[in-house]
Amino acid sequence: MPIYDPRHNHLLASLPAADWERWAPALEPVTMELGEVMYEPNVAMAHIYFPTTAIVSLLYVMEDGASGEIAVVGKEGLVGVSLFMGGNSTPSRAVVQSAGHGFRMRADILYREFQDSEPVMHLLLRYTQALLTQMAQTAVCNRHHPVEKQLCRWLLLSLDALEGNELMMTQELIANMLGVRRGGVTEAASKLQEAGVIRYSRGRITVLDRPRLETMTCECYAVVKREYERLLPPRTAK
Repeated sequence: MPIYDPRHNHLLASLPAADWERWAPALEPVTMELGEVMYEPNVAMAHIYFPTTAIVSLLYVMEDGASGEIAVVGKEGLVGVSLFMGGNSTPSRAVVQSAGHGFRMRADILYREFQDSEPVMHLLLRYTQALLTQMAQTAVCNRHHPVEKQLCRWLLLSLDALEGNELMMTQELIANMLGVRRGGVTEAASKLQEAGVIRYSRGRITVLDRPRLETMTCECYAVVKREYERLLPPRTAK
């Protein structure tokens, strides 16, 4: 497995030097495959994950199998906040949306670090607040904004979680993430492609004009972005 620098993950890069030296030996590189389930609802988690080149979707799955995305996590964050918030499990499911790499840490080590290091505790709590903002804004957006604006928001948040301007994602999967009909996603994607904002072909979405995409989305994207920028410090780990 290729070994990537853990500090490609924003949270790991933000650790003070003393904390980073303790964490580095406990971080295990992992390959995160498309569709891989990182954790299931109501099941105790063994690890916390720090994506570097992958994106993970946090989904809520209904009894009839329908699902909706409540947040995306990439290089800016971590998967498994319930481990240090005291719950140890969550009703949601975490699924790899875009394959890549990351690092994981054992649950007991992470929990001890959260308890023993004030800088670690403050960093993880600030990240959790930003994640909660994304969840709340996603719920509001899905309730009040049309599919086209939802798709723009989803594309921008997904790009922020990755490096580059391409996403490997079918329209059916996007529809499942947004909790809408596939036909609605097809229509919205066609409008963006006709406007020259994206190019879509065989499950590959390339964003051609990000500035224009940002003007076409709703205010929800800016709210989430500002909160992440406000709460998460610049990278400092060496």
